[in-house]
Amino acid sequence: MKYIASWSGGKDSTASIILAHEHGEPLDMIIFSEVMFDKTISGELPEHIDFIKHKAIPLFESWGYEVKILHSDRTYVDCFFRETTKGKFFGTGKRAGFPMTGKCVVNRDCKVRQIRKFWKEIEEDFTQYIGIATDEPARMERVVNADNQTSLLQKHHYTEQMALDLCKRYDLLSPIYDFAPRGGCWFCPNAGYAELKHLRTNHRDLWEKLLRLEDEPNLICNMWNTLTRTRLHDWEERFYWEDQQMSIF
Repeated sequence: MKYIASWSGGKDSTASIILAHEHGEPLDMIIFSEVMFDKTISGELPEHIDFIKHKAIPLFESWGYEVKILHSDRTYVDCFFRETTKGKFFGTGKRAGFPMTGKCVVNRDCKVRQIRKFWKEIEEDFTQYIGIATDEPARMERVVNADNQTSLLQKHHYTEQMALDLCKRYDLLSPIYDFAPRGGCWFCPNAGYAELKHLRTNHRDLWEKLLRLEDEPNLICNMWNTLTRTRLHDWEERFYWEDQQMSIF
């Protein structure tokens, strides 16, 4: 039996690895699936991927754990410019554009797809450690129904707050928690005010890339949030005037 931790760098999955280390739980490998914006730019926020690669992974390896970073053969840009092969837009030359909010095909094609491929290539039996706390009953119910998944947070009676405190104690809390309640790609369609504001303020080059994508022609989904009918350029205008107001005061 192999024991493998699925790790996102968030507090719950990180706390699971710390618990394995503290309690001598079997752990053969840690896997991290990195979504890519394009062939060279990570889809993870720069602060988070720096934390992953230059702080957390070296420590986990010093504890004796093997860490494997997975990459899909598809990037966000690949998904964005993909021409439809079926449906009413087939043959029109239109490209997919932004993913629908709440139904991110990027997560499916650029993250989950590679993880599933990894599981299929494992020849022996395995148990997957997943980071779900005891105070997440709906998510925990799915774990109970999966034979090869288990939560060390549940086993050791850890809530989400306890997981966060444990990460702080080991100085293994990702900097994303300084401005957002959760992690995610910097181009996530479900990103809220704080995440988008942070991206524009601290990573203007990445923000500008998204603005340019919204100006691309022949897109099926040609705006950032198709549910609220909100464009990135709307956010840009809002942030611009907020900056002007801050300058006045």
